[in-house]
Amino acid sequence: MKAYNTIETLTTNRVLTIRLNRPEKHNAFNELMLQELTDVFTGIQRMDGVICVVLRGNGKSFCAGIDLNWMKDVAKNSWEKNYQESLFLAECFYTIYTCAKPTIAVAHGSVLGGANGLLSACDMAYCSDDSVFSLSEVKIGIVPACISPYVIKRVGEYGARELMLTGRRISGKEAESFRLVNRSLPAAEVDAAVEKVIAELRSSGPAAMSHCKTLIDKVSNTLTMKEAIEYTARMIAEIRVSEEGQEGMKAFLEKRKPGWVKEIAK
Repeated sequence: MKAYNTIETLTTNRVLTIRLNRPEKHNAFNELMLQELTDVFTGIQRMDGVICVVLRGNGKSFCAGIDLNWMKDVAKNSWEKNYQESLFLAECFYTIYTCAKPTIAVAHGSVLGGANGLLSACDMAYCSDDSVFSLSEVKIGIVPACISPYVIKRVGEYGARELMLTGRRISGKEAESFRLVNRSLPAAEVDAAVEKVIAELRSSGPAAMSHCKTLIDKVSNTLTMKEAIEYTARMIAEIRVSEEGQEGMKAFLEKRKPGWVKEIAK
């Protein structure tokens, strides 16, 4: 995998860990970080040896939102320039959201503004109890526009209204109560909890997990209930006759572990 300037990547036991790596800036993102995140998440689609992705931040914080120097430049830009940069930001979140592999965000420290978009675009999110979250855009007269599709999916309309309109800071446990994260735990327990989730993913069919992500997206976002009848019937029929589906069902009937579990154990 190529080297990056603002993020670090490491694949261990088929898990790709991506670390935001601007610790001196609390991992605030700039245009280069967004480019690099978009690049690596686009490339993940072709990484057959990776079963899942973990997104973390180096240093004291997960991510403090937009870099202040970039914000200064943005404030001076024309509408067209602002639109193009915002479109690029929105595409980055969408690339994470549509990643074919299961994605897990692990947050600590500050999770401010657009950082909530990075986290919410992932399939699952965990944090330490002492994390601090805020959708604080309204405090400076703007709105959390590009991250809103993902935050609203996580917390629902009225949770989003409270968090986005007040811009108040909440703790990890409050973030859990809003369903902004799946679980908030004492800092010393976060890694073990994430490893348990990864262990569950290891025992799942890699192709099946990818199909599940597509299934959830289609049923949640694009299909009517009537359209879902044909789509879901076709999907399960195709997967049942696929190589992975055949192996999984055969292993179940023979009371043994499927081949993909054996491959990971090697």
